[in-house]
Amino acid sequence: MAAKIGVFPASGALASSIVNHSMKFFPASRLVLVARSPEKLTEWNQLGATIRKADYDDHSTLNGVFDGVETLMLISYASFEIEHRVNVHRAAIDAAIRSGVKHIFYTSLGFAGNLTDDSVTHVMGAHLQTERYLSQLTDKITYTSVREGLYSESFPLYIGWFSLQNPADEITIPHSGTGPGVTWVKRDELGEGTAKLIYSFVTNPASFQYLNKNVLLTGPREISLLETVNIFGRLIGKSLKIREIAVEDYLLLPQVRGKYVYHGVDLSREWTTTWQGLRNGECAVVSPSLKEILGREPEEFETTIKALLG
Repeated sequence: MAAKIGVFPASGALASSIVNHSMKFFPASRLVLVARSPEKLTEWNQLGATIRKADYDDHSTLNGVFDGVETLMLISYASFEIEHRVNVHRAAIDAAIRSGVKHIFYTSLGFAGNLTDDSVTHVMGAHLQTERYLSQLTDKITYTSVREGLYSESFPLYIGWFSLQNPADEITIPHSGTGPGVTWVKRDELGEGTAKLIYSFVTNPASFQYLNKNVLLTGPREISLLETVNIFGRLIGKSLKIREIAVEDYLLLPQVRGKYVYHGVDLSREWTTTWQGLRNGECAVVSPSLKEILGREPEEFETTIKALLG
């Protein structure tokens, strides 16, 4: 019987992309898809995938949920807390080991993009700790940490919650927009690239080049926040500008209120460390890996945004 490939949690946007692309390489019967709301996975179940229920926030549901899975795609917990996020990641990793999983792919993030284990950003904290935890378990399991570059579609997080549909004239963030930028990358291409990494490992683990390593997936070029905004302006036909404000002023903006609350804790101030990470060039590294994996140049940021506009 062919070894099973698991995905947990399997219902988010990146996970859905990974699953959809994985089905081009594997029969659905080889996939074990785990989610807190398995009813969201009905379509894949009808295609032959095994559907199971588990919740990061209820560790008891993880016991045995990965049984029969040899390779697990572990999608990181959807927040940017540190302690809680690390704890749930460790619980899932430990459960995977107990179930006999042999290799874990983990979706990390593209900060610390030069593949170091250091970042000034709060959002990268749990990823770095999870990567370190995996690296300490190589006597029990192998791993690959996929540092997924910043999604093109996630630009509102870094551009002061700017809306393409209801654009303000001025973008106010604690950053001038100049200096090192972002290697924006289309989310579905990250999903495709990650699925191809899984296929490469499963079909020939002996020659897999990212065994017990990190791999960075990015877009084709670095784009400053100022150029990012200029692209928006060009596409919507409106003159836009960035006005740099103090962190304290950013925290008072009405569009920020409530955007960064997790488990009752407001992490708005912690989020502002992302702009320091950008200043340090953490997201400015252009990696050739995604191009090599896809066999083509990743999509340009402007092309992705134009498609969002319809």
